[in-house]
Amino acid sequence: MDNIVIIGAGECGVRAAFALREEGFSGRITLVGEEPHLPYERPPLSKNCPVAVKLIAEESRYQDAGIELLLGRHVERIDRGDRSVHISGGERRPYDKLLIATGARARCFAGMEAALTLRNLDDARLILDALRPGLRLAIIGGGFIGLELAATARKLGVEVTVIEAADHLMARIVPGEIAAVVLKRHQAEGVKIIVGAGVTTVREKAVRLFDDRVVETDLVVAGVGAEPETRLAATAGLAIANGIMVNERFATSDPDIFAAGDCCCFPFGGERVRLESWRAAQDQGEHAARAMLGKAASYARVPWFWSDQYDLTLQVTGLPRQGLPHIRRNLSDDAFVLFQLDQSGRIVSASGIGQGNAVAKEIKLAEMMIEREFRPPAGELGDPAVNLKAILKASS
Repeated sequence: MDNIVIIGAGECGVRAAFALREEGFSGRITLVGEEPHLPYERPPLSKNCPVAVKLIAEESRYQDAGIELLLGRHVERIDRGDRSVHISGGERRPYDKLLIATGARARCFAGMEAALTLRNLDDARLILDALRPGLRLAIIGGGFIGLELAATARKLGVEVTVIEAADHLMARIVPGEIAAVVLKRHQAEGVKIIVGAGVTTVREKAVRLFDDRVVETDLVVAGVGAEPETRLAATAGLAIANGIMVNERFATSDPDIFAAGDCCCFPFGGERVRLESWRAAQDQGEHAARAMLGKAASYARVPWFWSDQYDLTLQVTGLPRQGLPHIRRNLSDDAFVLFQLDQSGRIVSASGIGQGNAVAKEIKLAEMMIEREFRPPAGELGDPAVNLKAILKASS
């Protein structure tokens, strides 16, 4: 095998490129990125003003590793017949194996076309450079990105209103008890939160809600999720369903083409899921690299998410499930973890919140428990006097 092409120079694609070298691949690696910037970390974009650019790797590292980095270029089409990609500028690159790591694009519902979105470095600079004391900012969507932007804006003296269609913040992934803590903190910082309110239209200076209320504003940012970037894969005839369909090794319906990161839908825990996660992008890129070299088994990394808002950090491991009760473990007056067990007593998720790293240790242990399909006595999980590390070690 002589040529591997990676489409997408984000966290997933970059990690895959370096992992190929770490696994001993000596052939040609081409990494194609649409943005002109050196690949950078996306999580800091909503958390810092001015924008903090954190490179995934310095330019010299790509050169030292023999990774050909094509920036400001895009793949126009994939030719599966002769196993090549056609790149803007009239260039054709052959591949023996191809990795699609095209990520996701901001979702935009009808009526929201006038809103800005925050997905990349240029978006962040446009939005954050506009923030100033007294500016009225309306954020549509009470998920991680929207709330992190709200916290950043409040520190600058911006008047912030967050509009969320669900009945509580971060409803897709965070339990209501934790969402209530975040809600209270944002309100204490002066953020106006409107929940259970859909948006009908966005204008330059106003957002109209389903109930005909109007939020007057100077700037509107929509953070209502993301859609997997599958257009290139679909045009190539690959199977698509909530992302590019892959197996447990991230191979698509074409055995020479792999997909990983935000753009793919993969099997996990008996169902198909798609994750929008910094660490999942890293893990999947590395796994896909090994799989392209014929070295990887089934992917089984436990999902992990986090968000920093003011001095609060919330972390989630596993996949929270609707309808399952929670077991609460209090770590201090203002830090706690919520565990979920399935019908067999196996831990399937843990969500925690506290200041700084207050919940980090417990969430890490929970991640290990989920990975090992651990079934602890429920009473021990809820008792802060019981050392989770000790019971996990004893079970081994």
